[in-house]
Amino acid sequence: MKIDKLSKLAKLLRYYILVSSSRAGSGHPTSSLSAVELMGTLLFGGFFRFDLKNKNNPLNDRLIFSKGHASPLYYSLFTAAGAITKAELMTLRKFGSRLEGHPTMEFPYTEVPTGSLGQGLSAGLGMALVSKYLDKSNFRTFVLLGDSEMAEGSVWEAIQIAAFYKLDNLVAILDVNRLGQSRETMLGHDVSSYKKKLEAFDWEAIVIDGNDLKQVTAAFEKALKVKGKPVMIIAKTFKGSGISFLENKENWHGKALGEKDLSLALGELGPINKKLRGKINLPRKAALKKQPVTYNLKPVTYSLGETIATRKAYGNALIRLFPKYPDMVVLDGETSNSTYSEFFAKAYPEHFFEMFIAEQNMTGVALGLARLGKIPFISTFAAFFTRAYDQIRMAQYADTNIKFCGSHAGVSIGEDGSSQMGLEDIGMFRSLLGSVVLYPADAVSCEKLTEEAIKHKGVVYLRTTRKETPTLYKANEKFPIGGSKVVRKSKSDQVTVVGAGITLHEALKAYDLLKAKGISIRVIDLYSVAPLDLKTLKQAAKETMAVITVEDHHAAGGIGEAVAAALSGTGKPVHIMAVTKMPHSGKPDELLEYEGISASAIYSKVKKVIV
Repeated sequence: MKIDKLSKLAKLLRYYILVSSSRAGSGHPTSSLSAVELMGTLLFGGFFRFDLKNKNNPLNDRLIFSKGHASPLYYSLFTAAGAITKAELMTLRKFGSRLEGHPTMEFPYTEVPTGSLGQGLSAGLGMALVSKYLDKSNFRTFVLLGDSEMAEGSVWEAIQIAAFYKLDNLVAILDVNRLGQSRETMLGHDVSSYKKKLEAFDWEAIVIDGNDLKQVTAAFEKALKVKGKPVMIIAKTFKGSGISFLENKENWHGKALGEKDLSLALGELGPINKKLRGKINLPRKAALKKQPVTYNLKPVTYSLGETIATRKAYGNALIRLFPKYPDMVVLDGETSNSTYSEFFAKAYPEHFFEMFIAEQNMTGVALGLARLGKIPFISTFAAFFTRAYDQIRMAQYADTNIKFCGSHAGVSIGEDGSSQMGLEDIGMFRSLLGSVVLYPADAVSCEKLTEEAIKHKGVVYLRTTRKETPTLYKANEKFPIGGSKVVRKSKSDQVTVVGAGITLHEALKAYDLLKAKGISIRVIDLYSVAPLDLKTLKQAAKETMAVITVEDHHAAGGIGEAVAAALSGTGKPVHIMAVTKMPHSGKPDELLEYEGISASAIYSKVKKVIV
């Protein structure tokens, strides 16, 4: 497209940004104005390929606004493309509108929800992996970054991994407009420093004046010719560009223009062709249809009493499931020989990606994979998912389909000590809207629950155990999400003990100790922590005098709180046994005893309750 028409489209985009944000009475017009030439040229200059009539075409290029607060620009682009009307654009930030303050999945062209800075590049990286290695569809992913978010470590995690995988189909555009929310960024307009850093990470770095259409056009032409490495276009821009009293001025971040200032700004823009529309080029070829997969899964083969850690059963399950679910992709945070995802890596290396010790980026990559129809399983120690909680939190807004596996959960991991003990993970995942939390106690239930996880559409957390435990269930046992197993029951049960994972085995030991004393208890395996098996829990509360929950997790946010809330209207007491002391290194059995969640502790608690 000729520079003249791009210039006219840039003026139209500025008009749309100003009038929509002013109508909303809030938003980020200045952060949008700085990137007008960059994004206008990308979409309407012949570089971005996308079928607006088929947004799910797997050959479409992908566009992510990591600086999601520039949503006025984002929506204006699709207005200028004719995909939405100006009338809808003017509903920006209104309740019920698809055009929310930061892009969400309500807007049909949004690839991933953004707004929490530092996450868009990771998601784009995941999409680039699909294009280059999985589907080999060769579409490109473009990610708009703000200079403020370059302070986020997750951005640099993504930068490292993108270079490692030589993602030459990933193009990032860095809008260096100097001004953050409250002050100048660390580097200000020092674009040479950004260039040195990106080149040190083995990226192709192209420095330009981002408000100059000729330089922007030349940069995209060069970027699309680079082979063997990702590209970062480092664009020096001015916040509020195009409007004299906004341009490069402080204290305008996140402020919409009032009626008087809007009139002045529009006066500066001059005549605007409001009927002008930009054209987005179509993808290079028609999409190919996938052939349906038919495959009967091999049976689970564990024997009753066989001792095996659930983390190892998880690794076995991944291999067993893949032939039926070829869209599976497995990621690991360089712990695969402990989580046992290494089994999958050896069996199906083309569908395994090492993410190294960078859990935030790993979660963001999984989001990108899931948004393109892959089913990512990501694993690391349960404790380390806590550092990626913001990425996990954002995934819930993407209607995404990610399976998380946290191994080495609880004090029962033993000698490694408190830094390695996942004690907050259940509460973290329970807090997500619509999430599923599964906690298998043996190899059979772990394999079956991994299978349930892949069949379920949504966020699933699978908690596995380091310690080897005996197999409790027959290989043909079923474990539906939202269920539980009553593993010990009689008509004379006085108390119900609810365990999960490692504490179920302690509860069974306590059952034998109490039975020898003539005391009968009911024992429930609460393998589905979210959603809960309310029917079974309420029946147990009705038929016994009290419920005792036992968990290798902090009390806050854990199994006990979930059960207590579920049984709050029954009138029966719920006693919570959980990790309440500062844990230390030691033998697993020593730590279970120290924290008061061992078989002997359960035995003593039951005797106190029934007195």
